[in-house]
Amino acid sequence: MKVVILCGGKGTRLREETEYRPKPMVPIGCQPILWHIMKTYAHYGFKEFVLCLGYKGDTIKDYFLNYSRLASDVTVKLGKPGEAVFHNSHEEEDWTVTLANTGEDTMTGGRVKRVQQYVDGDAFMLTYGDGVGDVDLKALLRFHQRHGKIGTVTGVRPPGRFGEMGITKNRVMEFNEKPQASGGIINGGFFVFNRELFRFLNDDPNLIFEQQPLRSLAARKQLMCFEHDGFWQPMDTFREFELLNKLWDGGRAPWKVW
Repeated sequence: MKVVILCGGKGTRLREETEYRPKPMVPIGCQPILWHIMKTYAHYGFKEFVLCLGYKGDTIKDYFLNYSRLASDVTVKLGKPGEAVFHNSHEEEDWTVTLANTGEDTMTGGRVKRVQQYVDGDAFMLTYGDGVGDVDLKALLRFHQRHGKIGTVTGVRPPGRFGEMGITKNRVMEFNEKPQASGGIINGGFFVFNRELFRFLNDDPNLIFEQQPLRSLAARKQLMCFEHDGFWQPMDTFREFELLNKLWDGGRAPWKVW
């Protein structure tokens, strides 16, 4: 099953780190937050990734094109630098990563639509490239397969600056992105969708996934909520960057399930 990750935003609230690199490449420890997200999916057996690139996408391309060189001991014959020998393996050798340019300024809905050609199968997973959690992704998939609707969003419970969802018996009754006040369950990403989702999308660069597409699914009773009561944390601000790094450096990172 493919895992689509939105990696194209500019991360303006984290300007200290994102002025020179895309937010998914901001590090937790010695690896970018994107790597941490992908390691979580890989732990549950989901190792086929489609990355929706935008702002400074070449940085992400370079990271994966040079992954083996950076992760391994290397012997190079200086007269023939193309004949590098990589001596040790790494745990990510069975990952496949499609790096898709989806536009410098394209919004989230347009980005998802533009990678449709790389998403095969009847269903796929989708998440953001700037948040980590200890979500049980196998349980999420089982929940999605049982209810038979088009979409599933993982609902979490942190601060009120995020979009609130009205939930009744796990069904999303309404989807409100970033209201003025919020005290309930919010969109934590970690979605699962059937291919029918693409009927609700187009490649308009101004299409915001969290607005009309998700609201339409909710209105048609086709969006369900998988409630997650464990750890979930985005990296939107410098304070959150420091928090995630403090947890990682102290060996107390709840999202490290691998």
